[in-house]
Amino acid sequence: MTYQILSRDDHFLYAGRPKRILALDGGGLRGILSLGILEKIEDLLRERHACDEGFRLCHYFDLIAGTSTGAIIAGALAQGRSVGEVREKYFSLGRRVFKRSPLRQVSLGARYDGEALVSELKDLFGEDTTLGGQELLTGLLVVIKRLDSGSPWPVSNNPRGRYFTAGANGRMGNGDYPLWQVVRASTAAPYYFAPESISIGGGPSGTHVMGNFVDGGVSPFNNPALQALMYATLEGYRVGWATGAEKLLLVSVGTGATDPAVGKARLAASHAVRALMSVLQDCAVMQETVLQWMSASPTARTIDRELGDLAGDLLSGAPLLSYLRYNVDLRPEGVHALDRTPNAMDATSSLSAMDAPGNMEVLYRLGGLAASRDVRATDFGTVFDLPPADGSQVAR
Repeated sequence: MTYQILSRDDHFLYAGRPKRILALDGGGLRGILSLGILEKIEDLLRERHACDEGFRLCHYFDLIAGTSTGAIIAGALAQGRSVGEVREKYFSLGRRVFKRSPLRQVSLGARYDGEALVSELKDLFGEDTTLGGQELLTGLLVVIKRLDSGSPWPVSNNPRGRYFTAGANGRMGNGDYPLWQVVRASTAAPYYFAPESISIGGGPSGTHVMGNFVDGGVSPFNNPALQALMYATLEGYRVGWATGAEKLLLVSVGTGATDPAVGKARLAASHAVRALMSVLQDCAVMQETVLQWMSASPTARTIDRELGDLAGDLLSGAPLLSYLRYNVDLRPEGVHALDRTPNAMDATSSLSAMDAPGNMEVLYRLGGLAASRDVRATDFGTVFDLPPADGSQVAR
């Protein structure tokens, strides 16, 4: 079987065919768990389309969205890397960047050296690659947060986007931003890394207007799934995809649902930080609730004992999309249900940490085990299969 390989612009263009979105959560080094799940998805879709090792998720998904560590993975996948390639890069990046220095721990600055992260991102994406560059083979959406204005910025390589090209008063176009810098901004989690300053326009006398950006997770969109759905369908974003259970597929992959007990123990001395973490968790639950409320979802989970899995409720009377959500419960009972090996049992109490390189092997294994249990071929409706090749560009 052969299928069409689309250009970036064709991925964005709506021509009556179903569209597919992949959304990847933030969560620090727990992103390696996502890669364990994504490997299963890639294998399943490769087999579905009877392809060889040349198959990539960027061929299947028309838009890949990511926040924070999800932005790193999303950018690499959009460049055409296999999940296996991204996994190898991710392990290397995690070990090199998240090295703790006693000097940094006693200072008031960021906990980790941002220059090490910059070096890794430039190596991964290319120093001269821009968000609008041809190196990106499908749609990419990265969520960042502009600190000096307090607004979330969904930045994308959509060539029809209002801010994709340069504008009046010297404003730079999103397409001209260096890709590594956009991803660096999305990973600038307060406390862990310093903010990232990006030149966003020209000022008087040749000066640069700088925007100060932090992790997109410091917004309602640490899980970028709802933002990606809005980006693809709201008129203002100029993408214009149709809604409907057989017209739009959204696949959302988490980095592990953290154990609240671990957070309370670690943050007991700071009520303010605990309150912030609680708000972020509330946003995550709200995202999943809203998406299940408006979708047809074979992976729907129980929201709580009062709402159940919302199977009897639909926001508009008919599903607006097909929705898949894959994640791992990092509470002890969730971990032990998947993996009772000594390594997993010993690491359980620290798996919620975002900056523990020693946990990456266990997290990756948990992601793979969860995918083997939860990801089914029937989750991906055949209506969303790639169209057969028309002879212009063919993958086998």
